[in-house]
Amino acid sequence: GKKLGYTFNNRNFHNVSLGQGQEVIAEQALDLAAKEGHWVILQNIHLVAKWLSSLEKKLEQHSEDSHQNFRVFISAEPAPSPDSHIIPQGILENSIKVTNEAPTGMHANLHKALDNFNQDTLEMCTRENEFKSILFALCYFHAVVAERRKFGPQGWNCSYPFNTGDLTISVNVLYNYLEASSKVPYDDLRYLFGEIMYGGHITDDWDRRLCKTYLEEFIKPEMLEGELLLAPGFPIPGNMDYNGYHQYIDDALPPESPYLYGLHPNAEIGFLTQTSEKLFHVMLEMQPRDTSMGEGGVVTREETVKALLEEMLEKLMDEFNIAELMSKVEERTPYVVVAFQECESMNILTNEIKRSLQELDLGLKGELTMTSDMENLQNALFLDMVPESWIKRAYPSTASLGTWFADLLTRIKELEAWTGDFSLPSAVWLSGFFNPQSFLTSIMQSTARKNQWPLDKMTLQCDVTKKNREDFASPPREGAYVHGLFMEGARWDVQTGMITDARIKELTPAMPVIFIKAIPVDKQDNHSVYPCPLYKTRQRGPTYVWTFNLKTRESPSKWVLAGVALLLQI
Repeated sequence: GKKLGYTFNNRNFHNVSLGQGQEVIAEQALDLAAKEGHWVILQNIHLVAKWLSSLEKKLEQHSEDSHQNFRVFISAEPAPSPDSHIIPQGILENSIKVTNEAPTGMHANLHKALDNFNQDTLEMCTRENEFKSILFALCYFHAVVAERRKFGPQGWNCSYPFNTGDLTISVNVLYNYLEASSKVPYDDLRYLFGEIMYGGHITDDWDRRLCKTYLEEFIKPEMLEGELLLAPGFPIPGNMDYNGYHQYIDDALPPESPYLYGLHPNAEIGFLTQTSEKLFHVMLEMQPRDTSMGEGGVVTREETVKALLEEMLEKLMDEFNIAELMSKVEERTPYVVVAFQECESMNILTNEIKRSLQELDLGLKGELTMTSDMENLQNALFLDMVPESWIKRAYPSTASLGTWFADLLTRIKELEAWTGDFSLPSAVWLSGFFNPQSFLTSIMQSTARKNQWPLDKMTLQCDVTKKNREDFASPPREGAYVHGLFMEGARWDVQTGMITDARIKELTPAMPVIFIKAIPVDKQDNHSVYPCPLYKTRQRGPTYVWTFNLKTRESPSKWVLAGVALLLQI
């Protein structure tokens, strides 16, 4: 541009921001520029999807007889998913593509956050020390919340579009508040940053707690006394100039690791394992339709599926006879109601499994025309994936089909044992329920009826025992013993009866049996406890079940930042 004497403000340069009916202006600019040798910048073309085919034709038309200095620059936001790619292939093939990748790692993210400001920003506030310290802490906070996404659900339950606008507006708010107050209003600032600026994006309550906890750790009076660590080995810097802060990041920030986010190193192992599993899964889906069995010939896709299909149909038991079971019951206690609900859900699922497998069997024999549903089922069975129609009627799970089906048979056996005489098992397998919430609620209902307490004034108390399920011969007098839970992000120390740091490479250690009983809300002990969310799977988010208060010697905020949760399946 400089060589040709082009600058942003001369008449040889046309800058058009698309959207709101600017397409006509863009076309006129292209026609003039092609003739005169001008440059055209078309911004935000992702906002005008319908016009892109016209743009493609226009560019093709001008590619032959246009002025040699004619250039077109196009910008667009990245598409959220492959299905949303709307830029025509012709434009992509005939252009030089430049992408602006987001920085990765805390080092690059922290530098980039600080790049939004300059020396003038640092000098604009009369409360220089406080302003600089909180601004640097905000930059670290911004880098952490943006980069924590890479750890998947253990990082954030949902993915949020945090952006530099959140940071720059927060700094403006900080300036206004410091100029207007004689004392630093820490509570007000944390509320504005955590509930409005950044919190405005957040939809999940547990993510809101995480965001709030980061701010409570990073922005507090101790920061001005030089005692605050933003991460292990990374104290908040003292009063420096702008370049000094960049230099401080280079010199003092420890190497990239989950510790910089308050997470345990296992979080990285889990995230890398899941990424590699996804990659192998995609590679498996791309395999050819027939799989060779060496010199013995070829086992076709159909033969593999047929063998699996027959094995599954053989192993599936008859459905639960609800009417017969009801006739055996003398009193419909809350536990009995839950058992019936579980039987009904199981019948719906197993009936669909049998129906779809029998239909596919007839299709493979040639007695029925193969439909798209049957083909999808066949593909899922071959690729060891749980078919879509089964998922809709089942419980959340991340397992492959083989593991999922074995787990299903175990669930049916547990339900058969329970409905044999409807007496509560000595230790209940909480993971085996379609709806574990209903069982936990039934514990409260039973106790409320027995003691004539109001249900809305009750809560569940969770006491982690030192025993395993085999050690229990009968259920407790009140409440229930439950097993089958795992902890992610930390582990349970049986000796001390507290949460403690996880061991390296032990990603989801099993919990001992937990004694759950209902108590009045006002008897609840909230001292030295971490309110720990319980989820059905490692996907967390929508699989939330309940919150259990677990004892901790260390500050609960440590476990919030580490993303500690209980899981029903791993």
